[in-house]
Amino acid sequence: MKLKIGLYFGSFNPIHIGHLAIANYMAEYSDLDQIWFVVSPQNPFKQKSSLLSDYHRLELVNRSIEAYSKLKASNIEFGLPKPSYTIDTLTYLKEKYSEYEFSLIMGSDNLKNFEKWKNYELILQEHDLYVYPRPGFKDREVKLNGTVHLVNAPLMEISSSFIREAIKEKKDIPYFMPEAAYNYLKEMHFYEK
Repeated sequence: MKLKIGLYFGSFNPIHIGHLAIANYMAEYSDLDQIWFVVSPQNPFKQKSSLLSDYHRLELVNRSIEAYSKLKASNIEFGLPKPSYTIDTLTYLKEKYSEYEFSLIMGSDNLKNFEKWKNYELILQEHDLYVYPRPGFKDREVKLNGTVHLVNAPLMEISSSFIREAIKEKKDIPYFMPEAAYNYLKEMHFYEK
């Protein structure tokens, strides 16, 4: 039987305890064997200007998850054409790791635009979706033809933009990120301007 990998795509700019709580929940309360944080170089729907460099964001993820074996960091998209499209990454991963079965982890806020994703029908045909709740978004309103698991994970109100803004305002917020990642962020003076 193939190992089931949940792919948690994101900018992780920066990673925070909300991301980790969701991934931890998925690893323990779903049938997924591992969760891979796929650090995206550029989301086609987001502006690039506020992004930390790819490798700094990957380093923040690595420092955040090193003590928990069910979570992995992936830089798979760093070498793929930009902007990154999920279907292209999935195709590449399936060829590279044929021994794994890949599923997508996403917040319910992504469902409303899912039909705008490149080759979304193919994604649904070949991969399961694991959808966690996001504040203000009702996942039950969206009907997709595919295997969609609505996961009753905790509702997380924290966001990367909140952390970036807090740091810019010189707030000390060590409990919103894992200690090792927060220390790295402070040491490197990320988001201070």
